[in-house]
Amino acid sequence: MMTLDRFKAARSVLQGVILETNLIHSPALSRNCGNNVYLKPENMQITGAYKIRGAYYKISTMSDEDKQRGLITASAGNHAQGVAYAAQAAGVRATIVMPTTTPLVKVNNTKDYGATVVLHGETFDDAAAKAMQLSKDEGLTYIPPFNDLDVATGQGTIAYEIFQSLPDVDVILVPIGGGGLAAGVSTLAKLLNPNVKVIGVEPTGAASMKASLEAGHVVTLPNVSTIADGVAVKTPGDLVFPYIQTNVDDIITIDDSELVDAFLDVMEKHKMVVENAGLLTVAALRHLDCKDQNVVSVLSGGNMDVITMSSLVQHGLINRGRIFTFSVQLPDRPGELLRVAEIVAKQNGNIIKLDHNQFVNINRQSGVELKVTLEAFGHEH
Repeated sequence: MMTLDRFKAARSVLQGVILETNLIHSPALSRNCGNNVYLKPENMQITGAYKIRGAYYKISTMSDEDKQRGLITASAGNHAQGVAYAAQAAGVRATIVMPTTTPLVKVNNTKDYGATVVLHGETFDDAAAKAMQLSKDEGLTYIPPFNDLDVATGQGTIAYEIFQSLPDVDVILVPIGGGGLAAGVSTLAKLLNPNVKVIGVEPTGAASMKASLEAGHVVTLPNVSTIADGVAVKTPGDLVFPYIQTNVDDIITIDDSELVDAFLDVMEKHKMVVENAGLLTVAALRHLDCKDQNVVSVLSGGNMDVITMSSLVQHGLINRGRIFTFSVQLPDRPGELLRVAEIVAKQNGNIIKLDHNQFVNINRQSGVELKVTLEAFGHEH
């Protein structure tokens, strides 16, 4: 079971290994939701995510015999890096099975920590099935990414640091994929203060824990679809599920489109890169039904590849009216392009791209299609 003594043991093992990621107060997010918002930046953690906590503690509890057989796990990326880092520190070999859709930065970072990476399947569940098979075939010791009480205990040490920095915390928002992080944090939080409210956050396209809670038992979704790859889990953990039932007060689901705005909020206001799974708790701030409470959003990780990052920036700017494209048909004669440019300039628009197509049709009175992309100050502008 996850007990206070187990959490204390995990904190002792992790001392000097992990970073204590100090809370960051966010005036901007506080104004937007009417609460006092603090960010728990596990995106700044060693390996770029909270997963090092559970992986390192789990390996510390294993026998030398189990470790020397070699370790294997499945992961969408962050647990992979945690296991690879901890295995390297313990001097044992590790094999990581990751979905083929895993961002390149997570794959490369896992390899950099000395692990062997196997890419298999399109989802975490596909990778997990492959890892279990390899574990049996090759006699490797399997380390579950979330459905393990030692792993969840390690993740739960986050709650110690939250209460240390903010003893009067009222609400803790935590992302949910398989449930290990939420189970650990919520269980320890309730042991430290039974009155604290712990709310899990899932993407709408992968809300397997919410579906399981509503059914009263673990269920498997037919499919998952979300840009939050770190929590794209069809089946949550059955071992951690009872802890979620007991200690998580509510679950909020978030559409992918809201994560785009959350990315820009954190990037512009706090100059931090947070991956989509970690942004769930930022997006959830607008859905809280409380005011003037001390709220902590756990930013679970920051391992995002540059291509995904650039796509989020572009879509976010479009969503906010900061980048705008319009097209107009013009007569095919000198000066028309200049006339459009002058109109835009008078309204303080900054043109960043022009596409001038003279061959759109044969009518020279409306024969040119001009596409203009410009910077603006928002939708009203």
